[in-house]
Amino acid sequence: QVLAPAPRKPASSARESSKRRREEAMAKPTVGYLGMGIMGSAMANRLIDAGFDVTLWNRTKERCDPLKAKGAKVADTPQAVVEACDIVFACTSDPESARKVVFGEGGVLAGISAGKKYVDMSTVDEECAIEIATAIKSKGGLFLEAPVSGSKAPAVNGQLVILAAGDESLRSDAQP
Repeated sequence: QVLAPAPRKPASSARESSKRRREEAMAKPTVGYLGMGIMGSAMANRLIDAGFDVTLWNRTKERCDPLKAKGAKVADTPQAVVEACDIVFACTSDPESARKVVFGEGGVLAGISAGKKYVDMSTVDEECAIEIATAIKSKGGLFLEAPVSGSKAPAVNGQLVILAAGDESLRSDAQP
C-alpha cells in the first residue's frame, strides 16, 4: 500500500496562522515575578507554560534557574523587573521581606512609575499592605493586594484561592 503525503495547507492559511500566533503573543503583557519560593515559583511556572514573557527576581538568584531554563529572564533587582514588565507579581514570605522588596535599595518603588501595575500576593498584615499600597499609588502605580490561600499542589495545578482588594482595572488585568 502506498501512502500519499498529507495535503499541504495553502500558503495563505499558514501565513494567517503565523500572524495569529504573533498577535496573540503581542497581546499578552510582559510579566514580572518577585519571589521564587514554593508558591511564587509554581505561579511563575504556570505563566511561562501559558506563553507569557516572564522576568524573575529572587534574593537567592539560583532559585530562578529552573524557570530560566524554561525561557524566563532573570533580573538583578526588583526595580529592573518593574521597569521591564507591564505587570509585576510579588509573593514573599512575610511583611519584612515584602517591605524589603518594595522599599529596599533597587526595590520596586525605585522602578514604579505612572501606570505600572503591582500585585502583592504575599500574606502580610494590614499595616504592611496599606504602607506598600500608599507608596505604589503615590508614584502613580496601580496596586492590588492579592494574598493567596493554598499550598504547593494547588499552586502547581492552578487551583489557589486568591483574595483580591484594590484597583478594579488591575484585578481584571491580573486575571488569566
